[in-house]
Amino acid sequence: MANLKQTQPGIFGSQKFQDRLSVIVRLVIAVFLILFAIFPVLWIISASFDNSNSLATQSLIPTNFGIRNYERLFNLDPNFRFGELNYWRWLFNSIKVSGISTILSLSLTTMAAYAFSRLRFAGRVTLLKAILLIQAFPNILAIVAIYVIVFQFGQIIPALGLNTHAGLIMVYLGGSMGMNIWLMKGFLDTIPRAIDESGMIDGASYWQIFIYLILPLLRPILVVIGLLGFIGTYGDFILARILLTDIKEYTLMVGLQIFTAGQFDQKWGVFAAGALIGALPIMTIYLTLQDHIAGGLTAGAVKE
Repeated sequence: MANLKQTQPGIFGSQKFQDRLSVIVRLVIAVFLILFAIFPVLWIISASFDNSNSLATQSLIPTNFGIRNYERLFNLDPNFRFGELNYWRWLFNSIKVSGISTILSLSLTTMAAYAFSRLRFAGRVTLLKAILLIQAFPNILAIVAIYVIVFQFGQIIPALGLNTHAGLIMVYLGGSMGMNIWLMKGFLDTIPRAIDESGMIDGASYWQIFIYLILPLLRPILVVIGLLGFIGTYGDFILARILLTDIKEYTLMVGLQIFTAGQFDQKWGVFAAGALIGALPIMTIYLTLQDHIAGGLTAGAVKE
């Protein structure tokens, strides 16, 4: 008995046992987190194929399996009438607004970050601090001011006013550039200045150095900022709901809200089908560019 009591602490206190226990604990936590992340997706998939169209009786394996929700979403069910549905138009509007906003934001952000990183001018540090300070305030605080500005701007230039995609894109540009400039500047600071100096020796201007030498090296951070910007504008609901009033100009998130707006006439199954298809562009872009995401996020975190 004495020998058994002496060997038990040795077994549980051995390095091998502790390593195995650590691996088991990490696997349990990883499985729990994976299930926690996947469960909402599985629930949405199940709801989209459940013809009962109710969350009260919804189960992970639908009892009333069918594709009626997709038929209703695309106006293929003659017995279903739920207002004016323009799902493909809403999806196209979201991709258009998000794509243009992302391209313009990347262009302006990259040039601004290059100026802050490479050029020295009066007020440079103050501007950087001001940009960071403005980003500390929640965007929801500026909703009323944004609405008034867009409304008054539309009185002068109707193409940039309310109920226009151009006006919505301008608002997205103003809200996304602040933090993106800091991310881009952090990445640019890690690029050796010797590259700029070699270009200057060859007679290149700042613009030529930026286009031909620096810009090709920014691909990882450009992918990250572009992806984050696209996802942010694609999934935005509040600003699009406030600035867009015509149902034909709605983005996807605003259009899907129609199915859940009624108190006694909510179509959760159709909503789930639309949300599931709407997630495909994000999944496609993410899977295509996933190799650049980790490198773009970590690069620039440590200044050499």
